[in-house]
Amino acid sequence: MGMSVIISTATAQDAEQILKLQYLCFQSEAELYGNYRIDPLVQTLDSLHAEIATNLVFVARLGDEVVGSVRGAVGADGTGEIGRLCVHPRLQGHGLGARLLRAAESGLAEERSATRFRLHTGHRSESNLRLYRRAGYAPVGNETGRDGVLMILLEKDAAKPAYVASA
Repeated sequence: MGMSVIISTATAQDAEQILKLQYLCFQSEAELYGNYRIDPLVQTLDSLHAEIATNLVFVARLGDEVVGSVRGAVGADGTGEIGRLCVHPRLQGHGLGARLLRAAESGLAEERSATRFRLHTGHRSESNLRLYRRAGYAPVGNETGRDGVLMILLEKDAAKPAYVASA
């Protein structure tokens, strides 16, 4: 009997595994842009601990191993910023990225009252762009990141909760 991948809120004890996974997953992005100083590859453990303490951070676990991660925070305008979505290369292509994205959206809407979601990805990252389009995101512009990579900004409205009236 195989194990199921469980998505849950990250804890401070997950930080090292998340950082190692992030480093592994973003190597292909760095190669795509010829830039091994992209933000996910230079993040420190201390800054990740700070994110876990203040933002919503979700992990996907296969047993004790962290095999996916995503983060979210809500800005002053009510927009949920989603970032650093990553899935272990051996598990990519099986819907785990979409599950993590939905977890971030749900958490930001339910726990932080986000009314809109925003994320970004590199302009050459076709598989990421496909995932985000399938999830209902539309391009709204672009910007150059601190690392020099041209990023496409994508947004979508948060779904309104469906309330059931009882008779």
